[in-house]
Amino acid sequence: MSFSSSVKQELISIKENNKELEKAELSALLHLNGFIRLGGGIKLEISTENPAIARRIISLIKEVYGTKAELTISRKKRLYLNHSYTLKVDETKDAETILLDTGCISINERGTFEFTNSIPDEMTKTKKKKAAFLRGAFLAVGSVASPEKAYHLELVLKDEQFANDLKNLVNIFNMNAKVVLRKGSFVVYLKEGENIKDFLTLIGAQTAILEFENIRILKEMRNNVNRIVNCETANLDKTISAARRQTESIRIIEQHMGLEKLPISLRELAYLRLENEEASLSELAEMLEKPTSRSGVNHRFRKLDSIARRLTKD
Repeated sequence: MSFSSSVKQELISIKENNKELEKAELSALLHLNGFIRLGGGIKLEISTENPAIARRIISLIKEVYGTKAELTISRKKRLYLNHSYTLKVDETKDAETILLDTGCISINERGTFEFTNSIPDEMTKTKKKKAAFLRGAFLAVGSVASPEKAYHLELVLKDEQFANDLKNLVNIFNMNAKVVLRKGSFVVYLKEGENIKDFLTLIGAQTAILEFENIRILKEMRNNVNRIVNCETANLDKTISAARRQTESIRIIEQHMGLEKLPISLRELAYLRLENEEASLSELAEMLEKPTSRSGVNHRFRKLDSIARRLTKD
């Protein structure tokens, strides 16, 4: 099971025991998964490929409105033969009550029904209602990548206004959600690990948060180790490159004038470098008869390089 599926499985198991919160969650599910049919009365249909979400919607409709939804199952001819679950509320009075109460439709000044493409204020009046609505939205159109691969959570919608409303709702909690157009859909997304953790906390995915944090900590530890190793490797490469250059300078001096003609301090360092070609400056500093600092050793090598350049030029 993917990380995203395990998150949804956990959310589906949440028992609110509060009709107002259940209604807020159902409102998001109906707005994003529902189809309203007019003609011979109002009919409500909800489609999903997730059987657990289908059961969740049936349960919410029954808990809040005491109404049963008819469930039909069909198999798609494409896309790996996934099943499609369709829930229907054919009774006009029941469908009308549910749709009006959840803010999916409203009655205009002419007394006729019209669809609503924005988040109903009544469904998001309190923090708990906002959380319940966002939980329903995630169940309907959301997904989250495993933190092992990337920090990415998204909600994919067809309606631009509703996508912006959803983004603004998420950003009430300072999560820096953004909207992007992708292949004809409007995607509300989060990219930072801390914001994704906050979103999962808000909608009630407590077990998923623990897994998310554990993976995130291990990932950051690996990244830190890699950075340290890369840094040490880079430093080692620099040390080896510098040692090779210093050895070449000493060989030039040895060939053109002889090391015995060098001042004692430079001669001692030259012999140490030839005997310890992979030693760092700090290690050479400790090997000297009179130990000095790393910068002192570096200063002597600059003198040896200068002598070698002069001899080469001459």
